[in-house]
Amino acid sequence: MATTTAAPKKHKDWRILTGLLLLCAFPIFAGSLRLAELTGGAPITPENARFFAVPVPVIVHIIAASLFCVMGAFQFAPGLRRRRLGLHRVSGRALVPLGLAAALSALWMTFFYPSPPGDGPLLFAFRVVFGSGMAVALVLGTVAVLRRDIRRHRAWMIRGYAIGMGAGTQVLTHVPWALAFGAPGELTHALLMAAGWVINLVVAERVIRQP
Repeated sequence: MATTTAAPKKHKDWRILTGLLLLCAFPIFAGSLRLAELTGGAPITPENARFFAVPVPVIVHIIAASLFCVMGAFQFAPGLRRRRLGLHRVSGRALVPLGLAAALSALWMTFFYPSPPGDGPLLFAFRVVFGSGMAVALVLGTVAVLRRDIRRHRAWMIRGYAIGMGAGTQVLTHVPWALAFGAPGELTHALLMAAGWVINLVVAERVIRQP
């Protein structure tokens, strides 16, 4: 009976991991192209000039966000977390600084890089709100676990991870729009970006409320 019960749980773990890792793949691929561009002597264009002028924040963001998303996926498989609690704790100690590096570098880029064409004040505001929200969620999750409040720790870490995974979901909000209507305008682009974060947070809240 124990083996029969364990099998569906393992399948659930793999479904969760596969879904999260596939979602990670979109921004990681784009980030890898950006890193190759910065390190491979690609020509400087108006679109990438800001990254060549000050490359450290975008490099930190790509590396930290990629590791945060991939390592974080393994934290949210319930069966794996129960079977490897020590690994969960060790990974968590790495994930918090990685997540904060991703969030804070994103905020730095929002405030100090010149805005590319197609962005605008609404998207600027969304990036500040969700970037700050990710950092706050990770800090609150850390404070909760230090107080041995595992329920709040889990909730805040799920929220922080959901925001960090926004770039993957934003691909899914933009591609159908682009195929149906062409490149979005400034307002639509901002709303599609926000939709990626909001969708993830809605899913996160449903997961948090599961028994």
